[in-house]
Amino acid sequence: MKTIGGYAIETTTARAFDDAVARVTELLAEQGFGIVTEIDLQATLQKKLGLETRPYKILGACNPKFAHRAVGAVPHVGVFLPCNVVVWDEGTHRLVTAMEPTIMAQVIEHPELRAIAGEVSALLHAALEKLD
Repeated sequence: MKTIGGYAIETTTARAFDDAVARVTELLAEQGFGIVTEIDLQATLQKKLGLETRPYKILGACNPKFAHRAVGAVPHVGVFLPCNVVVWDEGTHRLVTAMEPTIMAQVIEHPELRAIAGEVSALLHAALEKLD
């Protein structure tokens, strides 16, 4: 697992693309996240622009308990929700990149939000670290 510019965490897997998406979804569920949005960017770009692109899905992961606490503390935090987790094909492997939740607390300075973001970050890290 590596950090990308302080705003994302990333790991790789040799799993087939659809299997990687399914496994990431399972691992997130184990940490209390549900997928509330799923954007198939490859299909969207094909349909709207006629472009052929690599497989690329954006999963909107939400842990309702933490979302409720965060919105209760700072209603504007909703612009950062849900946490996006992206799976895309890199030929020989798949990349899985997730938003680093602590970035929210750097943009919106609030002590409770900082604590919540830290907890959510730990859960996202735990999920992605299990990906094989």
